[in-house]
Amino acid sequence: MKDGPERLLVDDYIARAQTAGKRLGYRQVEEIELAASSQEDEARRLLARHGEGVLVCLDERGEGVTSQALSQRLARWRDAGEAAVSFVIGGADGLSAALTAQARQRISFGVQTWPHRLVRVMIAEQVYRALSIEAGSPYHRE
Repeated sequence: MKDGPERLLVDDYIARAQTAGKRLGYRQVEEIELAASSQEDEARRLLARHGEGVLVCLDERGEGVTSQALSQRLARWRDAGEAAVSFVIGGADGLSAALTAQARQRISFGVQTWPHRLVRVMIAEQVYRALSIEAGSPYHRE
């Protein structure tokens, strides 16, 4: 992602999540960007990079999930020994059917279409929020 205010926000939330996550037994929180030329190429490269663990596609047709529920899911997956959780943002044409078919979860940030730069900020913040909830931090308020 290019420099700009979104980049600063993503970096900040990932750094916060990394710090909070280590105290809770999460090994790493990172953002990985893969360039692709087609949906099929994107799916192939994302699946190869993902490897083992939980694949979550961010998709407007997915399930609406509260921050509290996301926190519980992350903790459940960690406690079940999942190797990783990958949140996938599709390209401009969306995610391929092959990729979404392999996803354990499809999560939506609403029915609107969001720019990738904002979705990155949103998922980075939600991961940080989820870890903060698990840690009992006052960051999240109901």
